[in-house]
Amino acid sequence: MGTQLTNVIKTTTFALALIGLAACSSTSETEPTAPVAQESSGESAAARAARMEQERLERERMEEERREEAALNTTVFYFDFDVAEFKAADRETLVYHARNLASNPSSSIRLEGHADERGTREYNLALGERRANSIRDFLIVNGASRNQIETVSYGEERPAVRGQTENAYRQNRRVEIQPAG
Repeated sequence: MGTQLTNVIKTTTFALALIGLAACSSTSETEPTAPVAQESSGESAAARAARMEQERLERERMEEERREEAALNTTVFYFDFDVAEFKAADRETLVYHARNLASNPSSSIRLEGHADERGTREYNLALGERRANSIRDFLIVNGASRNQIETVSYGEERPAVRGQTENAYRQNRRVEIQPAG
């Protein structure tokens, strides 16, 4: 996104420079000079283009802030049956969490791994730990510090939903991000 923003700024600067050169170019003496057309507000085309670009950049910044806030409010990540790797759809959200930790070195979190009730108690504890560790490792690779992240596995001991339905199992296969402390 940074490269895209740089390219947009360069393109806008170039376009504004061309407009400026066109406005400053001399005309022949046989042609009468006409006043530069301005909008009713008195804003020149170059000023209007610059204002519109600023407004676009501000909208993009606000949209990015909205995405970041939504991502940081997402604290539960679900897993497929008997799988310890988080879903690809969660990558972007986890990147926001990693960046947040990187920019706040004094903050810390606890990753709580869970499993559904199928399997032995020992197996589910190990699976919950592998799930929490997979998210921990991703956060570290993306900027968080290892000392900011604690992992714990509850296995099947703390279900989010009681029951033996696929829906209950799906909601119990998870890692939750909690503030450490």
